[in-house]
Amino acid sequence: MSWSEIPCLSIAIAPLKTPGTADRFAIWVFKAPSPSGYVHHDRSWPETLSQTWYGWQQMFSVQPAPLPGGVKINPHLNSLDRLLPGSDSSPASYSARLMQHLGLNLWQWLFSSSIDRSFAQSLGIALGQDRPLRIQLDIRDPDLMVLPWEIMQPRAGKPAISLDRQLRFSRTTSDVDPLAKHPNRQSLKVLLVLGAQTQSQQGSGGNSTLDLDTEAATLSEVLQNRSARSGDREPLLPVPCHVTPLIQPSVGETVEQLETGEYNIFFYAGHGVPGPTGGQLRLNADTVLTGTELAQILVRSGVTLAVFNACWGAWPDRHNQQATPRSSLAEVLIHHGVPAVLAMRDSIADAEALSFIRAFAQALAERNPIDRAVAIARQQLLTLYKFNQPAWTLPVLYLHPEFDGELIAGIDSLITELPENTPSAMGLPLATALLRSPDKTGKVWPIRNGMLSVGRRSENDLVIPERWVSQRHAEIFYRNSSATDGRPCYFLRDFSRYGTLVHNARGWQKIHHQELRLESGDRLKFGSSQGETLEFVVEALSLEK
Repeated sequence: MSWSEIPCLSIAIAPLKTPGTADRFAIWVFKAPSPSGYVHHDRSWPETLSQTWYGWQQMFSVQPAPLPGGVKINPHLNSLDRLLPGSDSSPASYSARLMQHLGLNLWQWLFSSSIDRSFAQSLGIALGQDRPLRIQLDIRDPDLMVLPWEIMQPRAGKPAISLDRQLRFSRTTSDVDPLAKHPNRQSLKVLLVLGAQTQSQQGSGGNSTLDLDTEAATLSEVLQNRSARSGDREPLLPVPCHVTPLIQPSVGETVEQLETGEYNIFFYAGHGVPGPTGGQLRLNADTVLTGTELAQILVRSGVTLAVFNACWGAWPDRHNQQATPRSSLAEVLIHHGVPAVLAMRDSIADAEALSFIRAFAQALAERNPIDRAVAIARQQLLTLYKFNQPAWTLPVLYLHPEFDGELIAGIDSLITELPENTPSAMGLPLATALLRSPDKTGKVWPIRNGMLSVGRRSENDLVIPERWVSQRHAEIFYRNSSATDGRPCYFLRDFSRYGTLVHNARGWQKIHHQELRLESGDRLKFGSSQGETLEFVVEALSLEK
């Protein structure tokens, strides 16, 4: 099963438009692995959730956001001590409880009633297929979009939705242009654009200073000098990577590089601000590029993933104290057909951004799908900067609803290539080997491509439906050898419960969980002396053409 076939649950949230329903929202499933999972539910936005969100902003947010549903909070009456019973006076404990409380409340509000049943059913289907469940959230109210939905968790002690290994969480939008067909590249090609800094960022002190040259060097090193996997993870095939930096380029230089470089990743590091047409990115002191303008360039150039190490990339524009729908940079790029966008929900410190970039790039180089790579990098932020700090909540991933999340094909989907040192690849003669019945019944089982599997299961090359034969009993295979006698080297490898009997010049012998080199004319019985006798034969050498 390919990655694109994993079960997906897509949930939309939108405010009700009827009079007197300012605090009511419709929640419905518009994509599910089972027809019975398409459900709908209406909910009011509770005042307690608004109080918790207000408290979150007081502690963590640089830029305040309005409360959903038009709820008004009197800051003098808002008591987080009442919302967070049992918290002690230490800031670490207080912030951790606030983080968990908001995550629990968001989950309880979204996954309630029929939505919760649809989620449980979808997760059960995914578990039954031994696959993760992809969850996508389409938020159609800009006031709700700024909430940290990535921290939702079903109950205390369970991981957040964006950290759970069984889930793949991202945001999406259904108001999109069709996804153009992107070339299936087998390497990471990154265009790294280092934009201009603001006047405040050019100051000498504080974490706001963006060392863009260091960031470019760090990203290039991570991508092009990847370390091997460690621990219990198996090593993966290396992914060729190349990073091209552009330092404070013009629009023309950016377009020219994208259209000629065959890049699948666009990475911007610099200053960004919200705006009505997808925000603004400052390329240099005199040049600003809007999200709408950038979208045309990225779609035309076939870029798959756009990453922004800039503040407010997932934040909507505001006009007259009202949030503008579909105005964030991430949403605008997805709307125009960019497959994947990773942006920051709030301001992020340079050290935090570099930590995330390093882990994210490493995960992409290891052939992880984009949503899984984001989860791995988010876990790294949580480890380094702790659960009770907002760093791990800042990255926001948007995926186009038609995109399967794969930037580089996984190992399971790669075609096995013939090694250069095999006899076929070197043009050397191959021997025709086979098993046959010696009783002249005409039964013949050729050993194709140097391998023959034997057992009771139907997927074996030679199926023997005898009760003493194991389901995966044995295999006969060709192995290159340094022997100088010129004879082809075929071996028998036994996996079975009762072993395999081999008759050669030394008579009958039993092979059990062992390997034995076979000679032409050897006779075999699988599992029991009562079994059918088969003869191993190597015929004349022939050249494949």
